[in-house]
Amino acid sequence: MSKPVPDGKTVVQSFFTISPLMIFPETLGRFSIYLRQGDEMVLYADSEERFTERHRRNLHDSGVKEVFVKTEQKEFFERYVESNLGRILADEALPMPERARIFMDAAKDVVQDVFEERLPAIRKENFERLKNVVEQSIRFLTKEKALTALAPFIAHDYKGYTHSIHVFVFTLAVLQSFGAVEDELFQAGMGAMLHDVGKLRVPKEVLAKRNPSRAEQEVLRGHPLWGVSLCAQLTMSQTSLNCILFHHERMDGEGYPGRLSGDGIPFPVRVLSVCNSYDNLTSERPGSAALSPFEALRAMRDDMKGAFDLEVFKRFVQVLSGASLV
Repeated sequence: MSKPVPDGKTVVQSFFTISPLMIFPETLGRFSIYLRQGDEMVLYADSEERFTERHRRNLHDSGVKEVFVKTEQKEFFERYVESNLGRILADEALPMPERARIFMDAAKDVVQDVFEERLPAIRKENFERLKNVVEQSIRFLTKEKALTALAPFIAHDYKGYTHSIHVFVFTLAVLQSFGAVEDELFQAGMGAMLHDVGKLRVPKEVLAKRNPSRAEQEVLRGHPLWGVSLCAQLTMSQTSLNCILFHHERMDGEGYPGRLSGDGIPFPVRVLSVCNSYDNLTSERPGSAALSPFEALRAMRDDMKGAFDLEVFKRFVQVLSGASLV
């Protein structure tokens, strides 16, 4: 889309599409809503006014299925989605796959901001945004068909922030199958989202190395402790901190950093450990090709004996099967 300017040049304006169902009456977003009329974009609701029930009703009565926002206002729209995520994900008028996409987009925006800051500590603003996403998405993620709807959006090219979201989604699904209540899901969910945040302290060249030396492996093994350190000034539950600190412990006591074993490893951590290993194995990473879901589960069962709580592993397989992911 373009428009002429006085000197005869053309300014190109780009837009992205959203569902009008995502705009709630009486909410104020710092972005304008446009409609397409032929080859033109026509302003429908300005960023300075409230989107009212009349706006929404007029769109519905006219059969409008999509509206447009300027790409230059995308950041404002993303923050609007974060603020209203719970309402959007609870709206049964939006198809489940669309809500799954909205969740993944919102989560990626926030988690990427956390993981791309190489600061001495996580900024409180980003931590609060992350809390908000976790809180507002729990009820959606524990719906019966949520994991199935999310499957197409779970990419297998490894990035720290996407890996954290996958582990979060899997961890909540398994914990819910064991009857965990919402507060337990929130605490474990925060830990799952931040379980690898300590890798921000690991040099990028070590993370990307195909065959790290023994000394480099020791540096990498420091990330659980560094993760807790990065979160030291934040208000987090012990469950969340346990998930960060102990997610590489093993049931046979051969893990790190504390060499905990058996029931000494908190139950949410045992769940996260299974989910973390599975997502690592099924993702393309430096030095290792992605395994298929079946190959990953077989490797966890046969080649990683002693690592996992077997009841949790069996339940994880059942959850994946129920969502048609294996």
